[in-house]
Amino acid sequence: MLKVKDLVVAYGQSEALHGISFETRENECVAVMGRNGMGKTTLFKSLIGILPIKTGHISVAGQEVSQLESYQRVAKGIAYVPQGRMIFPTLTVEENIQTGLENAKDKRIPDEIYALFPVLWDMRRRKGGNLSGGQQQQLAIARALVTDPKVLLLDEPTEGIQPSIIKDIAKALNEIRKMRKITIVVSEQVLSFAMDVADRLFVIEGGRLVHETERGDTDQQRIKSYLSV
Repeated sequence: MLKVKDLVVAYGQSEALHGISFETRENECVAVMGRNGMGKTTLFKSLIGILPIKTGHISVAGQEVSQLESYQRVAKGIAYVPQGRMIFPTLTVEENIQTGLENAKDKRIPDEIYALFPVLWDMRRRKGGNLSGGQQQQLAIARALVTDPKVLLLDEPTEGIQPSIIKDIAKALNEIRKMRKITIVVSEQVLSFAMDVADRLFVIEGGRLVHETERGDTDQQRIKSYLSV
């Protein structure tokens, strides 16, 4: 569903990603684990087109998207929830979600979105800026989902969120996959969350993928050794 081959990304002369390759299957969830500064956000920004790639290929459902603008990649089926959520604080919850429907023929928010995130239904008239961090994260995921993506990219979705809400987000992501057959790629530092949602885990270090494991075979101590400073 998502295929990344020999991806190189540089900031000026400084290379940040050194030939990253991985593939994800339909309806699979993959976690990219790693400490801060190891290249997770750079990888996600290059997948959605915010950062240009130097060399390499990105394809979605067999279609090459490496040279497309971000909005064209969205049209091809990639949705992106950035680190820090980036919701519109002065718009209501409902209006925030509707920004994801800008190019859709039907501007109505699907009922299943509110079924996944009941708190958003209760707060649909409230301004986005008045929501807690966890509620804003749910809002950002809902906004991404209404674009009906094939691939959902979530950059550090648990950052700054209390444990009970992290569980809710994990449950919602598992529900989304049941309903939509969607492929999810999540960057993460919380191993328990990755183990709740991911079929496979990758570790990124210094702009390279250095470890890959199926969830059932995961040596948690080994992953934790990569995550500890």
